This record gives sequence, C-alpha cells and structure tokens, in this order.
Amino acid sequence: MKSTFFRIIISLLLVVATTTSFKALACTSAIVAGKATPDGRPLLWKHRDTSTTDNKIEYIPSQDGSFAYVALFNANDRRNEQAWMGMNDVGFAIMNTASYNIKDDKVSQKLMDREGYVMTIALKTCRSVDDFARLLDTLPRPMGVEANFGVIDASGNGAFFETNNHAYKRFDLKDAPDGLLIRTNYSHSGRKNEGYGFVREANAECLLAPYASEHSITPELLTEKVSRSFYHDLKKKDFALAGEKWVIDQDFIPRYKSTATIVIEGAREGVDPQDVKPGMFRDEYIMWTGLGYPPCAEIVPVWCKPDGVAEELRGTGPAGHSVMGDRVKARRDEVFPLKRGNKDKYIDMDKLFNKEGTGYVQTLTRQNHEVYELIRAKRDNRR
Repeated sequence: MKSTFFRIIISLLLVVATTTSFKALACTSAIVAGKATPDGRPLLWKHRDTSTTDNKIEYIPSQDGSFAYVALFNANDRRNEQAWMGMNDVGFAIMNTASYNIKDDKVSQKLMDREGYVMTIALKTCRSVDDFARLLDTLPRPMGVEANFGVIDASGNGAFFETNNHAYKRFDLKDAPDGLLIRTNYSHSGRKNEGYGFVREANAECLLAPYASEHSITPELLTEKVSRSFYHDLKKKDFALAGEKWVIDQDFIPRYKSTATIVIEGAREGVDPQDVKPGMFRDEYIMWTGLGYPPCAEIVPVWCKPDGVAEELRGTGPAGHSVMGDRVKARRDEVFPLKRGNKDKYIDMDKLFNKEGTGYVQTLTRQNHEVYELIRAKRDNRR
C-alpha cells in the first residue's frame, strides 16, 4: 500500500471525525479460532447494540490503491464513512465494541467516537492483524476511541485490541486456551469493576463454553442461539422457557437497541496475508448477516464482491434505510407493543416463543438454518 495514500486517508477521515459526535454504543462480541469450529474456519461475531436503529450493508470498491470491502453502516451515513463491522478482499475483517473503563484522559466528547472511521481506514489498508497494530501505532493522538477492536486475517490469526486515545493492549486469539475471546462493554485491561455488559459477557460465556470444548462453534450457533437467547446468568434462568408473557428487557444479549447480529466466517486453510491477492477468498469468506432486532432477523449471506450484497440489505430506501431493516424493525415493534410509559422495557415473549411454535424465534431459526445449509453446501461444493 502506497505510503502517500495511507497518510492522506488517515488525515482526511480523522479531520472529518473531529467535527462530529455520536451517541455511545454497546454490543456483545466474540472471536473464535479455527480450532474451536468444526471445519477450522475462524469466526468474528458482533451483536450490535446502538441507539441508531437503522443499518445497511454496502460494498465499497477499491479506489486509489485501497482494498475493496463490504461493511455494516448506519443508514444515515450517506457517504459510507463509518464502518461498524466488515471484511475486505484480502481476508482482513474487523468489528468493535464500545468500552467504558479505559479512557484515561480529559479529551472532549466531541473529539471521541471515531471508531467507525478507524475501522474504515483498517478495511481500506490492512491485510493482517499485525497491520492493524501498526495502524494503531501510527494514528494521530488522541485517536478519539475507547473500544475493543476485534480482528481476524487470512492466516487464521485473530486478536482483540483494547484501545484508548493513546495506547492499546493486545489479546491474541492463539493465547486463548479454548480458542474463544469474548468482549462486551468493558476492557479486561481497564479499571476493575467499571464499564458495562458484565452479565451479557457471562451469558455468552455460559452459552458458548460447551461448544468451545467440543470444537463445534458455528456461525448459526452465534446468530440463531446466542443472539436469540434470553438466558440471564445472574439469575441462572432462561426466560424463553419461563412461561412468562411479560419479561423485563434487562441484561440479555438481545436488547431493544440491538440492531444486527453478524458473523464473518474466514477461510479454512490459512495463508500468509501478504500472499493473498484481492478477491482470492471472495467465495470462501461469508458475512452471515441478520439486520434489525436479532430475535426477529432473517440471515442473509454477504460476499466481498460487487454483486455480493443482496438488494434488501442495501440502503436503497427512504433516508438510506434497507428493506430488510425496516421489515425486522416492524417485527420488533410487535415484540415491544406497549405504547405508553416504559414501552421499550417490556418484552411480549409470546411473540417470540409460544406453544403453537409460531413465534418469531421459532419460525425464523428454522428458516435461517435452511439458508446456512444451502449456502454452505454451494460454497463447499464449489471449493
């Protein structure tokens, strides 16, 4: 990558970022090593929580020496400047969760929340986990971030970078005994007992641990089980099985503000990222995408190529909305049907699970498993 391009893109994007401020985000996430999956493919999962309800997926072609990539964007991001999760055409993929316990300075909030810009730069310029470390080393200070960045590359390597305005702590996937790293909204290297998402992290650990030990974590486990689970680890109770109609929306992985569940599935046979030609893994890497409130989401595969994004995922609607996002948001409104008071705090569980088997989770998971089987068979046969 030309050094002049690298300097220009960093300067332009960060100048734009200094003029804009965004509401804080949340999320639950995981990186899974190939040794913890049945076919050796590493996984990058993000269950997105944000007050920006409407999302879209777009393919961004190569320009001026950059890598092409596909990514999740806010619907109102008309110029697709801030990627919130994505993968490029040389096998590098990235996502983030907001952190709330590693900022150690008094940098103004109006200079913060640049994570989306940083991830856009990474998708345009990075081949490997080490490339991302070098990017963080070279960004101007303060970086304007307080986040856990998760990345994987074509070699099968992965890492979380717990990052603040001036420094980062790297946690490599190869050092995780079970091949699994989980993060929510605090950093493990940050101040103790500060931040958010402790129960959500415990939920994810409880749900995934048995599968990690059996080397059987799959994309559908993450999108169809974990992102649709109402298990609460503090109470040791699964509210999907509790028989209660009205359940308070507190500390579950799916939340009222959950807007996507996405798993990027990497290549089975790792290679040196420096040897990857653009497009080499375009049929191997799949971004399994569920836009909107995850318990009500349909899974659609996405590839990093010009025709790799289904039209219903793109921001082709009014105000940049996606057709899929609006469809799932309407289902979420049925799940949270109250029109007064704390209307976003009460889940009507009958809309998700019922004795007739017609709840959204029940019907959509069956449909989504069929999508996984069909697309995976086509990929593996082609391979």
